[in-house]
Amino acid sequence: MELESQWWKGQLAGDIYHALRYKELKLPSYKCQSPQLNLRRYFADLIAIVSNRYRLCPTARHLAVYLLDLFMDRYDITVQQLHMVALSCLLLASKFEEREDRVPKLDTLNSLVCMTSMNLVLTKQGLLHLELLLLETFQWNLYMPTAAHFIEYYLSIAVTEADLHDGWPMTSLEKTELYMTKYADYFLEVSLQDHVFLRFAPSLVAAACVAGSRVILRLAPSWPPRLQRLTAYSWDSIVPCVENMLIAHDSDVKDANKERCQQPGQMGYLNSCQTTTSMPPQYLQQTTTQYPQQGVQPASGTYPTSYMSHPATLPGPGAPPHSHAQTISTALDGKGNNPSVAYQVNMHYPCAAPCFDR
Repeated sequence: MELESQWWKGQLAGDIYHALRYKELKLPSYKCQSPQLNLRRYFADLIAIVSNRYRLCPTARHLAVYLLDLFMDRYDITVQQLHMVALSCLLLASKFEEREDRVPKLDTLNSLVCMTSMNLVLTKQGLLHLELLLLETFQWNLYMPTAAHFIEYYLSIAVTEADLHDGWPMTSLEKTELYMTKYADYFLEVSLQDHVFLRFAPSLVAAACVAGSRVILRLAPSWPPRLQRLTAYSWDSIVPCVENMLIAHDSDVKDANKERCQQPGQMGYLNSCQTTTSMPPQYLQQTTTQYPQQGVQPASGTYPTSYMSHPATLPGPGAPPHSHAQTISTALDGKGNNPSVAYQVNMHYPCAAPCFDR
């Protein structure tokens, strides 16, 4: 599904968006029952690393991880096979989303460290077999919208001159838009790291990426009426997803500060590591709720009312490297933060968001 470049700016943007919203109502259900669920983070990172190396578009990367999630949810796969399945998902997704000349070649994939270190070789016959198995599993339908398919459309009106930064008018709309894009990309990658985000609709995850970015950048209001109208999501409906993203952000900021404070010759930085920035209370008006990491089921009722007529179910400047490239020897356990801990709406951020000169 290779969409025209910057389709969100064209005359057909509304029609394309509504087609994507309708299609997401028919996405396969995710039951979170894979025996290898503890390895998911590792293989999601592997797909991200390989896609970044070959400069694949975000939609290809997100589709590849989604295909892997659905496939793991249906089959019990060995670790060796999972490496080849993950790369096959990436190849299949890139063939669907990218131009032909951007699709990674088989010989270059076999030269990756993750393949050579385990003496794995993906042959043409083996790749053909895996791709056919994947296509049959998904009934030859790869038209599956992800959050990456919606984010640019939402970013087109994410920031305007009417927005306030810390209660003051913005003096640089261009710089604010730049930071907004960077943070939205960061939160978009955060959503790939944890399967908990699969219980939300892709369009809702994209909306939460924009809302979370506005919270971090201290833009008011956090969820203006124009974004409510465009996304058809109210603030209350996206708060649970935003909370999960902000939990991950806080964990990344703390880890980054801790690492920087431990570096030799950085004693003068210790005081700045203790600096906290208060979040204005109007940004998060929702009561805190706990969201367990395990036993996640496909969410019901996460779609806006206008779409319920159909049956359903990278870091910005100063942001921590949540989805940084990891070596293949990285530990396979999940994130250190605990998503079951409720996000306090009046939480103090240990590191201030990039500010704009007034």
